[in-house]
Amino acid sequence: MATHPIPVTSGLLARGRHVAGSAVLSDYWTVTKPDVNFLIAFTTAASFSIGAPQSLSGFPWMALLHAVVGTVTAASGAATLNQWIERGFDARMRRTARRPIAAGRMQPSHALRFGTILSLVGVVYLAFNSGLLASLLTGVTLLSYLLIYTPLKRITPLCTAVGAVPGALPPLIGWAAARGRLDWEALVLFAIVFLWQFPHFMAIAWMYRDDYDRAGYAVLPHGRARVPFVVWQTISPLVALVMASLLPVVMGNAGLLYGIGALCLDGAFLCYGAQFAFQRTASSARRLLLASILYLPPLLLLLTFA
Repeated sequence: MATHPIPVTSGLLARGRHVAGSAVLSDYWTVTKPDVNFLIAFTTAASFSIGAPQSLSGFPWMALLHAVVGTVTAASGAATLNQWIERGFDARMRRTARRPIAAGRMQPSHALRFGTILSLVGVVYLAFNSGLLASLLTGVTLLSYLLIYTPLKRITPLCTAVGAVPGALPPLIGWAAARGRLDWEALVLFAIVFLWQFPHFMAIAWMYRDDYDRAGYAVLPHGRARVPFVVWQTISPLVALVMASLLPVVMGNAGLLYGIGALCLDGAFLCYGAQFAFQRTASSARRLLLASILYLPPLLLLLTFA
């Protein structure tokens, strides 16, 4: 009779430890920003596939896997370190207040250690498995993202242009892993992803502009300059993106099918961008954000099979 409470209590404690352990693992997973990493993995894989000189029968699948694993590992470290640096600012924003570090569920020292290890492992992994150029580009991505873009977010709205550079480097990493060098086609991929980020981020910045203001971020200018800035940073990159996406056709590296598909995607993206620029409502910003997410993967897939 007296033995029943012991196993019951032990079972409850075991379940409690299991739940707590699952919560910790979930926080470590969350802090790496898996949604962003999916897009990074996709752009890296697409650029590798476009740059790989082998035919499908001799495609270097293991080399592709190494490039994606190394790049995503380093990107996970960068995301963690970014949240470690900005933990105090994230805590002031409704959008980010529940992040593991900002909410206090993860110790800053643990996040610093975790992010540093992931970053170093990613860079070293690429050096051994994808070549020194891919590793060097990854290191440049990490340093420019953490040491230049991150502090600039609290200084000037031009941070978007600066941050778009490391954001567009994964295609170069994938290309370097495939060929061991950079060609003009890789620079076209860089330009596409670079320009794509402006309307994508303008939609986010507009939707959460009050949050950013509350946290002290200068991602958008204040006063009368705000609206012209948002309009310019949305429309002009979209127009340039149309030209950049059609360069493979002009240079003879892609055919009519790709050109038609790219024009359709460009037209839809530009339409939603113009709608947002004129209306500047939360709903038009959300539609532009969704359009940006739905634009890049199909375009890169078309280019991969072109």
